[in-house]
Amino acid sequence: MPTTATNELKHEIWQILREYEKSRSETVRNQLVQLNFGLVRKEAHYWMNQCHESYEDLLQVGCLGLIRAIERFEISKGHAFSSFAIPYIRGEIQHYLRDKGVTVRIPRRYLALQQQAIGVSRSLRTKYNRPPTDSELAAALEISTTEWQEIKLAWVNRAPLSLDVPVQDGEEGSTCLGELVPDPHYRSFQLAQEDQFRLQQALVQLENHTREVLECVFLQDLTQKQVAEHLGISVVTVSRRVKKGLDLLKHIMGAADD
Repeated sequence: MPTTATNELKHEIWQILREYEKSRSETVRNQLVQLNFGLVRKEAHYWMNQCHESYEDLLQVGCLGLIRAIERFEISKGHAFSSFAIPYIRGEIQHYLRDKGVTVRIPRRYLALQQQAIGVSRSLRTKYNRPPTDSELAAALEISTTEWQEIKLAWVNRAPLSLDVPVQDGEEGSTCLGELVPDPHYRSFQLAQEDQFRLQQALVQLENHTREVLECVFLQDLTQKQVAEHLGISVVTVSRRVKKGLDLLKHIMGAADD
C-alpha cells in the first residue's frame, strides 16, 4: 500500500540522516538528495508556473537548497525532514529568481483568496476571541492548509522589505530591520537584497501570532496602536510580540550563519 511505502521511505531517510549526522559523508549526502528529490521537483514545478525560467534550472537551484537543508538538519530537534527542507528549497529558488531580477507573479486565485481571507479572519477572530489558526482559515476558505501557507508566502514576498523600516519595541526605544543582520558591514546592493530575502524567510518561520504582528508592522507600516486595534489585542501585547519577534529573528538569522 502507498502508505506503507511512504512510511518505509521516511524511515529509510531518517536512518540515513542519522548516518550522515555522524559521518558527514558526501556519498551519504548525495543519497539523501536522491531520496528527497521529489521535494525539489514539486517546488520547481510550482515556481515554473510563476516565472519564465526553465524547469531544469529550477531543479538545479532547488537541489542546492536541499543540500543546505541536509547539512543543517539536526535529528535531536525532532522536526520532520520534509517540513524542514521545503523552506530551504523554496528559499534557494526565490533567491535565484531575485538575483536574476525575475518578477514573480501572484496568481489571481491567490490574490482573491488573500482578499477573502481578510474578512474571514475578522469573523473567526470575533467567533473565537483570538486570531484564527492557519488550519481554521484554510477550512473556512475551503482550501488546504498547505495552499493557504503558499498564499501567505507569496503575499509576503510580493515586494522587498526595506532594511530601514523602523520598529518601536516599547522598551528599548527604536530599532530597524537592518540591525537584525549579523554582519553590519554590507556594502554591495546584491548583499542587501540577500539580507531582505533572509528576513522574509525568517518571518515565515515564526509562530502565527508573532508573525502576524511583525507583518502588520513591517509590511503594512501600521503603528503599534493600529496593530492592536486591527488584531483586537492590547498595545502592551503588541509591544511584547514585536520584541519577542525581533529576538527570534536575530536567533534564526544568526543560526543560519553558523
